[in-house]
Amino acid sequence: MRVLIVEDDFTSRKLLQKFLSPYGDCDIAVDGKEALEAYKMSWVKSEPYDLICMDIMMPNVDGQEALKKIREIEKDMGIKNHDEVKVVMTTVLDDPKNVFKALNKGGATSYIIKPISKQTLLEELRKLGLII
Repeated sequence: MRVLIVEDDFTSRKLLQKFLSPYGDCDIAVDGKEALEAYKMSWVKSEPYDLICMDIMMPNVDGQEALKKIREIEKDMGIKNHDEVKVVMTTVLDDPKNVFKALNKGGATSYIIKPISKQTLLEELRKLGLII
C-alpha cells in the first residue's frame, strides 16, 4: 500500500507515520500544496497512492481545497469513483458542517476526529478494504 500523509503538525505526522508504516510506504506532505504535487508525481511515476490521510486545517492550501483538486485531477484522468484514491480526512473539527463538506461535497472517503488512536485508524482502513 502507498500512503500519503498530509499534516502540518509534526507530532501528528510522526504518529500517523508510525501507525501506517507497517502497512506500506508512507510519503509526507506538510500542506495541501505539497500534497497536490506529491499526488501528481505519483501518477507520473505510475505509482499512485492507495490512501491519503489529510488534515483539514493547514497553511497555503487547506485539506478541503486539496481534496477538491485531487478529485478534479482524477475526473480529468477518467478515473471512476470506485477507483479513486481513498482519502481519510483528519481534524480536530467535530462539527457537522465540516463533516458534510468533506464527505459529500469534497468526496472524502471517511473522516476521523483527532486525537487519532491506532485502533480507530486501523478499523477505518479495514472498513475501506485497505488492510485485513
